[in-house]
Amino acid sequence: IFAEFAVCKQNGAEADSNEAQALVAKLQAHITENYYTCTDEILAGLGKMYVADERFKKNIDKYGEGTAEFAAEGIRIYVENK
Repeated sequence: IFAEFAVCKQNGAEADSNEAQALVAKLQAHITENYYTCTDEILAGLGKMYVADERFKKNIDKYGEGTAEFAAEGIRIYVENK
């Protein structure tokens, strides 16, 4: 999913675009289906962690520089607009 965020960003989409927002929904569903119920509150915390924790940022940015920040911004917008 983060590879898809990277492609979305590279294609010039903004974090509030329909494509990016669909990826946030896909990420939330993936976490819920495979790990634990990912509430909007948890998702918001994950988004913050993706940029605040260098280990997460480095891992996510391996798909493309700035992917972690792009995903985090998409998550912020997603949870604020629900």
